Amino acid sequence: MAGDMRSSPPILPSTSNPDAAINHETSINYWSSVSSDVNGMLGGFPQTSRIDLQGSANFLAKLRRKHKQVQQSRSQTEGGITESTSVGQELGLMERVADCGAGIGRITKGFLLGVGKSVDVVEPVKKFTDELVKSLDEEKEENGSKSKGEVNEVINLGLQDWTPSPGKYNLIWNQWCLGHLTDAQLVAYLKRCKDGLVDSSSSTEAWIVVKENMASGVQDIYDEEDSSVTRTDQKFRKLFSQAGLQIVATEVQRGFPRELFAVRMYALRPE
Repeated sequence: MAGDMRSSPPILPSTSNPDAAINHETSINYWSSVSSDVNGMLGGFPQTSRIDLQGSANFLAKLRRKHKQVQQSRSQTEGGITESTSVGQELGLMERVADCGAGIGRITKGFLLGVGKSVDVVEPVKKFTDELVKSLDEEKEENGSKSKGEVNEVINLGLQDWTPSPGKYNLIWNQWCLGHLTDAQLVAYLKRCKDGLVDSSSSTEAWIVVKENMASGVQDIYDEEDSSVTRTDQKFRKLFSQAGLQIVATEVQRGFPRELFAVRMYALRPE
């Protein structure tokens, strides 16, 4: 489910493990009640969408350029011949991308269709994916075909129930949705995502990206309204390690209003 931008959800003081209070039915009911537009997806902060998408695009572009430079250097060290890669060189489209907790496809349409030939959408709330399909059909009628990717599969499942096909994806993007999984569910989910990446031991591009709100204190924060948890950076790092993933790049999203949670991006690959 697409997450929101609220900054001060209530803490449950009696819960030592806030994620234990997560209830998927409550989460679905909440998201089914919000409007199927950018304002609904971003919890009343639609003006942050452009900044968010640009920050994500910059993060992924830097990640991909660094990967290409490493592969180029490795090839030269091994005596191979390779073309030079300038910083501004066109990166091209990845083969297969997944947008997880996609909502109405704000990230799919505003970002991922520009980096992947084929984008699969995973979202449990069907009214959101219906809106996505409708908007894509309308854009196609108005503008015709464009030189970018296309939405392939639309999967109406919660992330706790989704298992990506082994070796399928170059990029699995998770944004403002992992707070609806318990710690144990998140570790299990990330392990399945790890198996869903193309062979990351090769030179192929393959990452899981997590972009989520960060709790600023030492304890995760539970939000009763949508039954989600905002985790600390320390907790995320612990869960990534338990899933057998290493952080290859991370940075904080810049440009959001100060009253909102800090948002951090992590690029992950198998250890």
